[in-house]
Amino acid sequence: MYSSTDELKFRKSSYSNPSNCVEVADTPSGDTAVRDSMNPGYGHFLFPGTEWTALLSAVRRDHA
Repeated sequence: MYSSTDELKFRKSSYSNPSNCVEVADTPSGDTAVRDSMNPGYGHFLFPGTEWTALLSAVRRDHA
């Protein structure tokens, strides 16, 4: 678990828009950290790599 967001390099998610902005960061272990770009100090959620991949696949499928 990453306790400090200083260790992570967040980038704006390609699924963000002006009213719903999230940032994501890849971890060395293959997990993905997700945080609210409007409130980065609130911390982040950490998703296992396989779960993040499944979520992105579902989103892409629903938008096709």
